[in-house]
Amino acid sequence: MSVDGSEIVTEGTGWHEQLADRAEIDVSFSATGRNRTSAVRDLGRAMAAAEPALSRPGVKVRSRRLWVRTEWRGRRSAGCRAGEDVALLVTDVPALEDVLNALIAAEPTALNGPHWTLDDPSAALRTAQHNAVADARRRAEGYAAALGGTLGTLRRLVEAPDHGAPVAFRMAHAEAAVDVQELGLEPEPVRVTARCTATWALG
Repeated sequence: MSVDGSEIVTEGTGWHEQLADRAEIDVSFSATGRNRTSAVRDLGRAMAAAEPALSRPGVKVRSRRLWVRTEWRGRRSAGCRAGEDVALLVTDVPALEDVLNALIAAEPTALNGPHWTLDDPSAALRTAQHNAVADARRRAEGYAAALGGTLGTLRRLVEAPDHGAPVAFRMAHAEAAVDVQELGLEPEPVRVTARCTATWALG
């Protein structure tokens, strides 16, 4: 134990990669009309065409947001546009290509995804935390040796939040009957990271 209260403070970083088992997709549909009623009516037709893809097994609708606005040309109204933004969670990853094909066939205004995620990242996080603490200890041991001392007990441990960055695939509007099989949409490893600051006694 340190006699004079000297301390060593080190930062540690650890990470662990695990193959994604879920995919998030954001898709938007819109329609225009001379007034709000006609715009919403045409949007309803577009959503009806997309509904089979939204209700497939292994697909969960996380949120739906409707918006309606007036279109302007200079200072004059040029009709209305209505849209719906849908956030999807695909839990059946092997069916992802079929889901994307069905969504694209419904001719969305925009499609963004997949964003790869983990159903339960807790095991990966524990491994990352273990690696972060081990990294902090290795650094502290090196400093202790450089000072001609030994590493004492751990006095404080503070966690710094960090998050893995799932790989994202983005695509713009596409025509119907598109096959996404050749786009390489296999599940990607999701990296979960942990970062900590550790304070050790210098012996």
